[in-house]
Amino acid sequence: MAAVTAIERHRVAARERVRRAGIPRPGPDSVSWKVNREVVVIAGWGRAILLQLAHPLVAAGVEEHSSFRVGVAASARRLRSTIRAMLALTFGGEEEAISAAAAINLIHDRVSGRLRTPAGVFPQGTAYSAHDPGLLCWVHATLLDSIPLTYELLVGPLTPAERDGYCAEAAIMEPLLDIPAGLLPRSTRVLDAYMEEMLAGGHIAVTPRTRALARAALFPPGWRLFWPAFRPLQLITVGLLPPAVREAYGFQWTRREARALDRWTAALRIVRRLLPASVREWPSSRMGSGGNPLHRQPVFRTVGASGWGAAALGLLFASVLLRRRPAPPDAPSGRV
Repeated sequence: MAAVTAIERHRVAARERVRRAGIPRPGPDSVSWKVNREVVVIAGWGRAILLQLAHPLVAAGVEEHSSFRVGVAASARRLRSTIRAMLALTFGGEEEAISAAAAINLIHDRVSGRLRTPAGVFPQGTAYSAHDPGLLCWVHATLLDSIPLTYELLVGPLTPAERDGYCAEAAIMEPLLDIPAGLLPRSTRVLDAYMEEMLAGGHIAVTPRTRALARAALFPPGWRLFWPAFRPLQLITVGLLPPAVREAYGFQWTRREARALDRWTAALRIVRRLLPASVREWPSSRMGSGGNPLHRQPVFRTVGASGWGAAALGLLFASVLLRRRPAPPDAPSGRV
């Protein structure tokens, strides 16, 4: 009963914040829908996750509060939950988005603690909380930076106005996640300046534990058995990282890796163009006239309809990061 009361309390609070903020939610003609309806753009999640983990307080939250069971089945359940939240926040009605945000906020209630060791500008004992607006802003910014970048790599170009629109439309996350009004970047210029400040200001510091988490995510045990699925994800994740962050993680990036990324990118773009919309787009994003959904399917059927590659992609990061495994022995040292 306490959990039910807590989730309802979060729903009521989010609903009231959304009402007061008056920020319109993006609709079918928005840049957010154009970009996020493409299943392939979740290939950018890996880059965003590694950037998030490069913040010591975010990494501490992952390390200290990951209690997921080991195994593919548990990973699939985690993937299902993550995708359901993403689809609800992007394509769902207002109440669906509020419920998804309330569930996230409820999880964040349990994530707090103190750094066990110093990292970057943060001394030992620095307090962290998943409700910290600064940390929420960093996590949000990594996605704002990574998803359009991945869209342009694998789908097509965005105009400067579209890139700005993507940032502005995502401001609805402020009232949903109780982030102070005006904190999130509203334009590419503001986003770029924020990312540069964070990367240069000492707040981003890759620790040995973060390196182990990243390498375990990119090279989980047995990954070579699924090489055609993992190889492009590894290249996209590492290749799109800012060079300083990539070097801090210890990843080598030579002309050989750059050429491999170019080849895989060209192949993925061709494959995407050949696929029907029912495979390359999330079914919940395809709307009829008047904004009425043409498809109302359970989210996990949505994953299946959009191809096993999307599921493998989510499992690559959601499973290993949250299983708290050390770096696997077959992970190449420094090589991508």
